Amino acid sequence: MDRFDALQAFARVVETGSFTKAAATLHMSKTTVTQLIQQLEARLRVKLLNRTTRQVALTADGAAYYERVVRLLADLEDADTALSSASAVPRGRLRVDVPSPFARLILMPALPDFHARYPEIQLHLGASDRMVDLIGDHVDAVVRGGTMPDSSLMARRLGDLRLDVYAAPGYLARVGTPTDPRELAQAPHHTVGFLSSRTGKVAPLRLRHGAQRVEVHGRYVVAADDGNAYLAAGLAGMGVLWLPHYMGQPHADRGELVPLFPGWRADPMPMQVAYPPNRHVSSKLRAFIDWVVALMAQQVPPDPEEPEAPASTPDAKAKAKAVDEAAPAA
Repeated sequence: MDRFDALQAFARVVETGSFTKAAATLHMSKTTVTQLIQQLEARLRVKLLNRTTRQVALTADGAAYYERVVRLLADLEDADTALSSASAVPRGRLRVDVPSPFARLILMPALPDFHARYPEIQLHLGASDRMVDLIGDHVDAVVRGGTMPDSSLMARRLGDLRLDVYAAPGYLARVGTPTDPRELAQAPHHTVGFLSSRTGKVAPLRLRHGAQRVEVHGRYVVAADDGNAYLAAGLAGMGVLWLPHYMGQPHADRGELVPLFPGWRADPMPMQVAYPPNRHVSSKLRAFIDWVVALMAQQVPPDPEEPEAPASTPDAKAKAKAVDEAAPAA
């Protein structure tokens, strides 16, 4: 048994959920893949997979083994790339998780450029606002807005998002237009709640006007933990919401949302890309990080009315074990 082939076959079966699909991606026969898994289980003397006619599922031992196998295969790939004469060309699979609105509005439209620059990188993209454990979830990097809990991840600052407050015209016609943000805590007004995946709590609205600062815990009848769902609820007239400018302004330009509270400003939301504190950052991850930094600067330029944030070093230590948003949508 070739142990590398066996490990690769095992990982691919887990990822595709099928011996047939794994065989196709590895350019092997299904019989060969089956034999490799059987030989691997025999050598380990444990059952790694539960097989039925409809699905393939990991056993408890298989799940623990898979975590180690994925890291081992990734390390081998990085070692090969680093020593290859063609190491200047980033290649291989890259697992990244980004907020769903950022994926839809910023990242996905720009992917043809990324692919043209790095045609040998295979990007596995998760689009979510959930908290991500980079090690446990086998993710190479995450892009998130807001603050991060304590940890030892590395992070690079992408910039700061301007946040604005909006409401749908139908909502304002029904309950009236608030002129002060503190009105959102009182009837008949409602906000759309944004749920933190880390705490399960709804984020408050924090605004400033000159020396004034307010924190409003709005009344809400619906709360969402996904940025796209949060925006959809606001467009449907379910309440006032606050959004990154790049998400809200296109709808305001079309008359689907109305900006509120002129003169009041929300503190900008920091955006960062975080990744595990490996001693060696692979060329494919470095390429993605540099590309996202440039994309953010082009698509979401700094707010000229806000003071410039302190520069961050590319590999500054971030305080996060898992990354989570602290403000609505990103």
